[in-house]
Amino acid sequence: MRIVISEFISLDGVVQAPGGPGEDEDGGFAHGGWSHPFFDPEVVGGAFDCALSKAEGLLFGRRTWQTMAGAWPERAGDPFADRMNSLPKYVVSRTLGKSDLTWENSRLVPGDEAVARIRELRESEGGDLVVMGSSALVRTLLSEGLADELRLIVMPVLLGGGKSIFPADGGLRPLELVSTVTSEAGVHVCTYRPVAQG
Repeated sequence: MRIVISEFISLDGVVQAPGGPGEDEDGGFAHGGWSHPFFDPEVVGGAFDCALSKAEGLLFGRRTWQTMAGAWPERAGDPFADRMNSLPKYVVSRTLGKSDLTWENSRLVPGDEAVARIRELRESEGGDLVVMGSSALVRTLLSEGLADELRLIVMPVLLGGGKSIFPADGGLRPLELVSTVTSEAGVHVCTYRPVAQG
């Protein structure tokens, strides 16, 4: 399987709480829902439709999974929601148990086994394993070289601080820009793939 990361991100590299107020206020973050003014169905919505159409599974950290599990099951009947609900969902957590996984087709990946289990998933047959949100998990995937594609939905806003997906370990990780699309609101959907270092 290919691991495909898809993230709303500000110009200053923040991915925290794009969906709504109260989504994630860690560190006093006060801009929940910052992505909404820049959303358009064609470019931004199209990026997620494209990612989901090739997905054969979804991979989440605990907080993102809980947010999604609280939103998508009740939207049944919408084609995007139906796809989200029907796909296998892998949730990495040190605190959730199997009985907590009430969202259809969710499977627990114990936090202390996450890297090994994700490597196994990646080496198995299948299409894309799509990651949305999940900043700490994405940092781990990038630092471990487990990301096959990085789709950044770059929004023209500065948030002044918040959670990032980028490892801060001094590692050099070259990427190749595969495609870019720009919306009328100035959103850039940029798709990158890692470049093998010789």
